[in-house]
Amino acid sequence: MKIPRRLFLTMSPLLVWHARSLLAAESQATSICLGQGTISGEVTDSTALLQTRLTVATQLDADGDLPGCVGVACFEWSTREDFREAQRTPFQPAADKHDFIVRAEITGLKPNATYYYRAVYGASAVTAKVGATCSFKTLAGGAIDTPARFIVGSCMNYNKFLHGKLGKAGGPLTATETDKRLGYPAFEAMLKLRPDFFVGTGDLVYYDNPMRVAETVPQLRKCWHEQFRFPRMIDFLSSVPAYWSKDDHDFRYNESDNSTDHLPLPKTGIDMFREQLPLVASDRNEPTYRTHRVSKDLQIWLTEGRDYRSPNEMADGPGKSLWGAEQREWLMRTLKASDAKWKILISPTPMVGPDDLDKIDNHADISGFRHEAEAFFAWLKENKIGNFTIICGDRHWQYHSIHPSGVEEFACGALNDENSRLGRAPGDKKGSDPQALVRQLYTSPTPNGGYLQVTAGSELVLEHFNSRGERLYRAVK
Repeated sequence: MKIPRRLFLTMSPLLVWHARSLLAAESQATSICLGQGTISGEVTDSTALLQTRLTVATQLDADGDLPGCVGVACFEWSTREDFREAQRTPFQPAADKHDFIVRAEITGLKPNATYYYRAVYGASAVTAKVGATCSFKTLAGGAIDTPARFIVGSCMNYNKFLHGKLGKAGGPLTATETDKRLGYPAFEAMLKLRPDFFVGTGDLVYYDNPMRVAETVPQLRKCWHEQFRFPRMIDFLSSVPAYWSKDDHDFRYNESDNSTDHLPLPKTGIDMFREQLPLVASDRNEPTYRTHRVSKDLQIWLTEGRDYRSPNEMADGPGKSLWGAEQREWLMRTLKASDAKWKILISPTPMVGPDDLDKIDNHADISGFRHEAEAFFAWLKENKIGNFTIICGDRHWQYHSIHPSGVEEFACGALNDENSRLGRAPGDKKGSDPQALVRQLYTSPTPNGGYLQVTAGSELVLEHFNSRGERLYRAVK
């Protein structure tokens, strides 16, 4: 809007002030961006969380950050792509207290239905504009018999991806200059598969990369800003809803528990994860372990592996727990109550492995939390919990392993090549299974990034892909 100078001369002082206020508001509104896109999370058969972040730009600044911007935002959603008969959430302020993030829960949705949504944002509700059209599909729920397809990914190391050996990359350096501008190739490959949803199992950012250790809240937030501004991630998450779990690197630091005062403190790590991702509604303090009935055939469980754990250095035994007593009892109770054909536990860390011999922070490790895992596997057998499968993140190689009890585990691997490595095989004296008790049907023959796709219907199909979308392994139940 442009007001000619001669028109200003004929206006009263009050009108001049009002016109200039409108011009200033409009100028500020045009500078507000959605530099991290708009995303959906924790979609059920009737609800969803929508989230966006107001930023001053779409590119990183000279400090490598993406600063936020004061303003307001709400969300429109509809079953129609043209947004006819759309509903709208109330406007909310985007403020520094919450890193300029706006999140809203929408309810009353229909199961197994596609919804279109977009952010409405600006300096004020009066000057607000609409953002890009996004979409998600609600879960079918237990009453609808329809196949479900989803993808699991983990371990996105930003500094290894961008800086290779300087970022302490251990895997092959395959990122091109185009990749470094657009983001991880895996997101482009995954989008072509059109999954119903995505599960990120942790290590979504790395606070403790040697190039730049993050300890304070601004430093921690910067890790999320630089990661989630990649165009390929924005495109993927704009049409694929996600469920997120944290692990050690996006909680505090490598193999972190709750027993030290090293920064960031445990509460800071917990609060930061809940702030940055649409995991729970902003006004609720519910646990982050949960289960979702995806369809008549499929139910998934997502566990929390950092908040409730005993100290890693504690001697293993009945009193040591990675899950905590309350979560463990919840897991067993809800598993026993489920009538889903396929039951999948999606864990941030492995339970079967094998893993490295010198690690102590997961269920597969000899000096870690193995007693709890073995007791759980015995409970599964005793209670005849059939068609149960574990999918884990954390390990930087892909595998399909079978525990002596018969429990199968699939590791999704690291998402980017630079963060990958070769794994430990059963019988390896430097691994957690020196006696070769675990049977391994597949492991990555060479270091590669990638992800796991799961299709659940009358059959359960699990497929490993590399970061460029080439299928490497397929298992069918």
